[in-house]
Amino acid sequence: MTHPFDSPDDDRGADFRERRRPVKKRRGRKVLIAVGVVLALVAVVAGGYLFNLARTFDSGSSKIEQAFPDESTRPKKTDTSMNILVMGSDSRGAAASDNAGATPTDQRADTLMLMHIPADRKNIYTMSIMRDLWVDIPGHGEAKINSALALGGTPLMVQTVESIFQQRVDHVAMIDFEGFKGLTDALGGVTVNLNLPFTSNDLKGQSFAPGQHTFNGTEALAFVRERHAYADGDYQRVRNQQEFLRAIIKKSTAGQTLSNPITINNMVGAVSPFVTVDKSFDSGAVAGLGLELTDIRAQNTVMFTLPTGGVGTSTDGQSIVLADPNAINDISGAMASGTLGEYVAANEFENGN
Repeated sequence: MTHPFDSPDDDRGADFRERRRPVKKRRGRKVLIAVGVVLALVAVVAGGYLFNLARTFDSGSSKIEQAFPDESTRPKKTDTSMNILVMGSDSRGAAASDNAGATPTDQRADTLMLMHIPADRKNIYTMSIMRDLWVDIPGHGEAKINSALALGGTPLMVQTVESIFQQRVDHVAMIDFEGFKGLTDALGGVTVNLNLPFTSNDLKGQSFAPGQHTFNGTEALAFVRERHAYADGDYQRVRNQQEFLRAIIKKSTAGQTLSNPITINNMVGAVSPFVTVDKSFDSGAVAGLGLELTDIRAQNTVMFTLPTGGVGTSTDGQSIVLADPNAINDISGAMASGTLGEYVAANEFENGN
């Protein structure tokens, strides 16, 4: 089982990754990017204002005209649960919609997650999938899962995920990290606890000491991007993103935020231009889902990482993450039976909340 912060692209080798592997617990990567925050916000505001909020999201976000593969290739829907495929990237300002659609692109998803909302709508489970997971890409053979977007656009990425878990993807969302900037400012700043100091590469000459810091949008964006300042690079960047997102969720679901419709509207308005969704995920669909999720709070969002079979090397020399067929089968079955919460609890995944 690989440590969820380990990247096969890291140049320190498999021995280092083996030493980092936890013995008893598999810590989830827990990267709930901004579209998850938007979903949670929409979920906690009811009545007529909810529809207005959804319209703000609808008018600000971009749409993917063709997000899904041919119907003949897809699993059938058997219950009322909902699965949302979330793809994240750090394009440093490029519009997410530039790389969305049905045609092959040179874009690969930096972050890949499957958000599962059970039929009872009492929880939101977000499963991170390692971007270098070695899987079968339909029609293209074995490759890293994030290459599906480059090979066949959003429909091939959806088809790949559906073929792995045998679960239908109901909606697709792409998000650019740039959306964190406006989201933070709309909240009036976000307080984050830094365990390690860093000198920002984005904000030249600006350093941050350990302890609590209330970041503005520019500082927050620099914080979630930073990796060069740390000895372990991407590992610490992921930890920082976790810390930041926990702070975002905590503040955005606080009573003083939820009771202020202007703040909520500003938050959704700030992040939605950096979100691209399938065309069926419009204001009506968002508002309808939100009414079903009115009791969702931070403690109801559970985040974990798909277990893997370790790291390895492909026949053509790529560093890859090996799939764990047993874990995939167990998770697929749990999603189908509505028992994903029991699976997560039984496997001692740590929730980031």
